[in-house]
Amino acid sequence: MKTIDLIWGLKNTVHQHIDFAQQLHTLSDAELNWRTDTESWSVLECLEHLNSYGHFYLPEIAQTMLNAKATPDTEFRPGLLGDYFAKSMQPKAKLNKMKTFRKTNPLGRKLDRKVIDVFIEQQHKMLELLEASKNVSLNKSKTGISIAKWIRIKLGDTFRFVIYHNQRHVMQAERVLNHQKQIKEKSEA
Repeated sequence: MKTIDLIWGLKNTVHQHIDFAQQLHTLSDAELNWRTDTESWSVLECLEHLNSYGHFYLPEIAQTMLNAKATPDTEFRPGLLGDYFAKSMQPKAKLNKMKTFRKTNPLGRKLDRKVIDVFIEQQHKMLELLEASKNVSLNKSKTGISIAKWIRIKLGDTFRFVIYHNQRHVMQAERVLNHQKQIKEKSEA
């Protein structure tokens, strides 16, 4: 795929995530913390989970780009492992449930709307990194991954993985809000 098309598509998705998060400011604390059941995540828990990944990946990407020596590529070719990770995060019609690591599981944490602001800040940082990535090789530059820093994947795959992961949980948060809305409409009927 053309590198410029990959970057453009990812930036477009990040803009959608920012728009979604900004709309959350209109909701009450109760709506933001509501869960469908005791084991599911609230909207804020979905975003806090993403923030925990952002705390790892944004500096990792920035440092990789700072140290990059290779020139930009016109084509991006996903790596075997990185492509697997990225595709496993892509939203599908019927999402496969995945276990999350304890350190990134926000279930039951006391969260407030600052979580939204952190998420939006991280998305703006991601846009900056995507823009700057036009000047480095997305094929030759590699990042560590959160589960094992010694496992390294292509920078382009890292961008794909993180943004697809964000998309997956933004959609989860949207489902929570839709479920909440349906319950409210039924109770008012």
